[in-house]
Amino acid sequence: MSTDNSRRTPTRAREVRLTKPLEGALTLDHFEVVETPVPDLADGEVLVRTDHLSLAAAYADLMRPGCPLPVPPFLPGERLGGAALGTVVRSASAGLAAGDLVQSMSGWSEYSSGPADRYVKLAPDLFPSPVYFLSQGPTAYYGMADIARVGAGDVVYVSGAAGGVGSLAGQIARCRGAARVIGSAGSKEKAVYLVDELGYDAAFDYHDGPVVDRLRDLAPDGIDVFFDNVGGEQFEAAVQVASPHARFALCGALAGQIGDASAGHPRLDLMRAITRHLEIRPFACYHLPEQISAWYEHFARWYHEGRFVFPHTVVEGGLPRAPEAMLALLDGRYRGNVSVRVGD
Repeated sequence: MSTDNSRRTPTRAREVRLTKPLEGALTLDHFEVVETPVPDLADGEVLVRTDHLSLAAAYADLMRPGCPLPVPPFLPGERLGGAALGTVVRSASAGLAAGDLVQSMSGWSEYSSGPADRYVKLAPDLFPSPVYFLSQGPTAYYGMADIARVGAGDVVYVSGAAGGVGSLAGQIARCRGAARVIGSAGSKEKAVYLVDELGYDAAFDYHDGPVVDRLRDLAPDGIDVFFDNVGGEQFEAAVQVASPHARFALCGALAGQIGDASAGHPRLDLMRAITRHLEIRPFACYHLPEQISAWYEHFARWYHEGRFVFPHTVVEGGLPRAPEAMLALLDGRYRGNVSVRVGD
């Protein structure tokens, strides 16, 4: 079966490539926008117009030499990767037809092509906007539900709580029965946002005095779950305030990615961890289909029940805005999940 929407398809399109390995701070010099031919299709392939491109702090790690993350790194001279949402415009496959909404890891390009099985067909009416599919929910759900096993009565602390993962992780904890959810963020405005819009019970600016003191004030009986996106002082403070048998899900280390590199190597008070029987589980994964499905199932149900909001920022201006938006994300200028609108 073959469908063709070629009359609306240009012969050339733009993509963003990495110019050099990332060592130190990310700058616009690390990106270049180039034009490439739109390829013809082989049997079983599809051509997809990119509508939205997802951005995440972890992309900076993937630009660094020797990145330890268990996903393919971004290489100089090649298109940057990452999650993308798009519309099939040509198909030489029975599995997908022109007009289908699909998700893939095709990266920073206006068009992509390849075998149809690399593209996941989505239900366009599941959420108010297709961009809801470009969340960091699979990471937040896997970390909170499977790694930290948050449940009824838990007191939960989320660092980096206004970011793409953290803004969802705290809500997941609440929906799974947590008794109290506390978040930290990089400004007083973000702390207010966490409480007023995302339903956190309490939140604080981590610049506002020693983190351990703030946690002791907000969780006088200790924390049962720590979902860490930051590392540094916030990890060290969580160890001091942890209840016996507390579960730590270590998702990220933003303190070392965008600040003093030493903050990515926090000290672990071993005696405290031992005597409190702390369970500390770092995790990183290239999400399996069942993990993604579990997230969509719960996200859709909680959202339609009115128990969940999707905090997100859509950057307008097309693909050339993506490098600038990536720098703004690392600088903490966005809330929630971030995507770039590439096409119509």
